[in-house]
Amino acid sequence: MADPLNIIEQIKIAVSLAEGQFREFKSAYQGPPDAKQPRNAREICRDVAEALVAFANADGGELIIGVEDDGALSGTNDLKPDAIEKIKSAPIDHVHKDTPLQSVLTREANIDGKQVIYFRVSKGTKLIHLTSDGRCLRRNDLETVPVPAEQIQFDRQETISREYDREFVDGASVTDLDIDLVEAVAEQISAGISVDRCLQYLGLADYEGGTGLRLRRAALLLFSKNPERWHPRLQSRIIKVKGTELGAGADYNVAADTTIRENILQLVEGTWDQLRPHLVETRFQEDARFKTTYLFPEIACREALVNAIAHRDYSDEGRGIEVFVFDNRIEIVSPGGLLSSISVKEIESLRGAHQSRNSYVARSLREAGLMRELGEGMRRIFEVMHENELAPPTIISSQNEFRLSLHHRPMYAEEELIWLEQFDSIDLSAEHKAVLLLGRRGDLIAPNDVFRRLGIVDTDKFRQIIEHLQKNKVLESVARRSLVQREARKKGVGMRDIPRFKVVLPGRDIKRRSRAQRKNDGNVSKDGVKEHERREDIKPTTGIFVSNLPPNTTERDIMLAIKDLGVPESIVIPRKDGYSKGFAFVEFDDPNIVDIALRADIVVGHRKLSVRRIKPRIPKKP
Repeated sequence: MADPLNIIEQIKIAVSLAEGQFREFKSAYQGPPDAKQPRNAREICRDVAEALVAFANADGGELIIGVEDDGALSGTNDLKPDAIEKIKSAPIDHVHKDTPLQSVLTREANIDGKQVIYFRVSKGTKLIHLTSDGRCLRRNDLETVPVPAEQIQFDRQETISREYDREFVDGASVTDLDIDLVEAVAEQISAGISVDRCLQYLGLADYEGGTGLRLRRAALLLFSKNPERWHPRLQSRIIKVKGTELGAGADYNVAADTTIRENILQLVEGTWDQLRPHLVETRFQEDARFKTTYLFPEIACREALVNAIAHRDYSDEGRGIEVFVFDNRIEIVSPGGLLSSISVKEIESLRGAHQSRNSYVARSLREAGLMRELGEGMRRIFEVMHENELAPPTIISSQNEFRLSLHHRPMYAEEELIWLEQFDSIDLSAEHKAVLLLGRRGDLIAPNDVFRRLGIVDTDKFRQIIEHLQKNKVLESVARRSLVQREARKKGVGMRDIPRFKVVLPGRDIKRRSRAQRKNDGNVSKDGVKEHERREDIKPTTGIFVSNLPPNTTERDIMLAIKDLGVPESIVIPRKDGYSKGFAFVEFDDPNIVDIALRADIVVGHRKLSVRRIKPRIPKKP
């Protein structure tokens, strides 16, 4: 008989896996390491409400009070009994009464002498949950972030597809699963954990006294020995087409048609084994040798395949996944369009936007190491295609299907390729070429043009790209700092929005400046990069996060509100449907301005803004 996974085992497994999309730790103490004091119970209650609301608005998760960020057990032993009771009641008392959390598990446990409080909440399917003060939050990888309620509105028509993998299936038992496969996943999650406990930990099964282990449909989709018994279209079909379009009748041009029918875990590998040979082309060369060329990047194709298998609509039992391999592209078509809470535009923005239809399937694939953090797979597909200088993927989403196409064609237009040939003697990546193309027609380039064109936020990455182009004498700065600052004030924008870089064709020397100009511009180092550019354009800066913005706030409104403080490097206002999300990021190049801003009263639209410091990004060590 299967044994239930007790709470101590649950907590130990969670702590060993560290924080992530589905779990968070919170300390019950504050202060320096050698003088820790118990935190105020009200603050801990707020943390509990925020975390559980965020998990419920995402894909569910667990929270442990009494564990440090690094996984060290610190406990709650010094908290008073009434404080413990308040914390345990936080899922009710600190969550909005109109959006109560469903199925919250709350337990106390003693782990190695440390008393901890454990919470687990399932993904919400009917409500958008709010904290007691009306804030809407959602879990995004390691962070709990504020989001507008409409961003996570559930389309009522999606309820069936959202709940499909979580339903319990009567008559199903562990004997219907491929035990060897479950054991392999269990060993990866936690060495020595049993099959029953692994299924419980992943949420794929619940233990009920008298009836034993009850399996969710996700367990059968992932591990079943006989997939067709539980789902008639748990399959993928690979169609190799001769040409660029699929013909019919007399023009039918399918060269190969293969169908793979397996449980999800085996479907990933089985489909990949069948698809991989279609990614290469072998031709006889003039030198009497055969040469193999990759038409499509393997990483991008595999990520696209896993994404389709993880997120398809399994409630549509009449269709499977179809992979069309054309001469010039691969199209992966999966049943079910995007959920109403996400759009094609959000995916193409490469900000990691995601919403999991099959939360139990997706979590299991993630924990098994077959899938990246939610939202990262699609971003990786775009990055790999860009790195290989291929056209970006195209996405089409309708009510019934999601279609992702990977193209075998250059990312540049023919005239752009001809123009770029002038730089063939220089070692340039796709990102370097993208920057040069911004100035192809003689236009000056602003730093923010580069950030937006490359889809980056890392100033260290920006620095490396600009330095490489300047070192190779194909990019120069033509605007002095004083001019940039004056133009920024005049236009009511950040300094990064002011054009200042110019593309120089190879063989044409960058104009030499007079001694007076060089004095104004700043000294030039051996690699051709001006010192003021290192400080102003490239060096990571500090900034502020402002909130309580009116919906119609513009960058100019913020510029006018802070004009007495100084000219910012950049102003970024995240938007939804054209309206401000209520907050913005403002960067300066002078830390002293940030200190002043924290003490100042900044008002926009008769609203006093809340201001806090943003720490500068610390570049990762290579």
